[in-house]
Amino acid sequence: MQLTLEGISKKVGDQTWLYDMSMAPSSGAVTVLLGATQAGKTSLMRIMAGLDVPSGGEVRVNGDSVVGVSVRKRNVAMVYQQFINYPSLRVRDNIASPLKLRGEKNIDQRVRELAEKLHIEMFLDRYPAELSGGQQQRVALARALAKGAPLMLLDEPLVNLDYKLREELRDELSALFSEGGSTVIYATTEPGEALLLGGYTAVMDEGELLQYGPTAEVFHKPKSLRVARAFSDPPMNLLGAGGCEGGLLLDGGPLLVIDLPPTASPRMTVGMRASALRVQAQDGDVALAGQVALAEISGSDTYVHMASAVGDVVAQLTGVHYFDLGVPIQLYFNPAQVYIFDAKGMLLLSPVRGGGR
Repeated sequence: MQLTLEGISKKVGDQTWLYDMSMAPSSGAVTVLLGATQAGKTSLMRIMAGLDVPSGGEVRVNGDSVVGVSVRKRNVAMVYQQFINYPSLRVRDNIASPLKLRGEKNIDQRVRELAEKLHIEMFLDRYPAELSGGQQQRVALARALAKGAPLMLLDEPLVNLDYKLREELRDELSALFSEGGSTVIYATTEPGEALLLGGYTAVMDEGELLQYGPTAEVFHKPKSLRVARAFSDPPMNLLGAGGCEGGLLLDGGPLLVIDLPPTASPRMTVGMRASALRVQAQDGDVALAGQVALAEISGSDTYVHMASAVGDVVAQLTGVHYFDLGVPIQLYFNPAQVYIFDAKGMLLLSPVRGGGR
């Protein structure tokens, strides 16, 4: 199934919820809608599903317009933040409901296969109210997968689950999506989720579609500062700089020896991901000096916040490290690993995979 959005917009009263946007999600693959709360992800998914009608533009399925076609007449499966199950039906009947509607055979076998994949086979004879929130969300996911719809829409389905369960389900969903043939649209606020799930990513911000393409391409080559901010966790370090002979001079900091394109503006922004900073120097590195403002351990990584003359900087260090607050520290990075944006916030240069340009 090929879903195509052509010039879609949405206005409610005098407010614009979605600005003119066009996109053709890759058929049979996962497309992640990535953006902060109120970026427009849910509004766009409701239009895709037929729950809402766009103010302008066309929604096409295999070339035919479906604007105005009710959701009941579309073959769409949806999973929301708040899990929705039939409270009066046992788990096995919840999962089986779309299979029964289609009149399929071997329903019990199919239900058990889906339940086993989502690790809820031991709850098949229970009612939803007897399950935890995470278990109920798994039931809702199993029912959506059972529907076998060519278009599956998932609106932040893991946001209300605890951290450990989210991690487990992300891995499971990635495998389940790869096995099916559905076009999957998955909304999230988390860049890490997009990297794990998305064959493709559409970055949204305040109702605008900023960039769409293969997830790795969008991550490594954000076309603008707005995309870079949205697709970085922790946020990308952004430092002011000016062009000079030999490269770029960071405001209050060192010279970066970089070959700038002729179109470079006098004022630029240097971006570096937290993972590009380290505490041990390597060949070709540039040093930033400052003081430790905060050090926090999260899982197997340590995030070091440094106050410096160039601004506040965050480094993501692999492993568990301890730092005293206020002590001097130097962080190192290779100029070949930085992003450079022009005065209008558009990408000028990005690192090539592997570190060089």
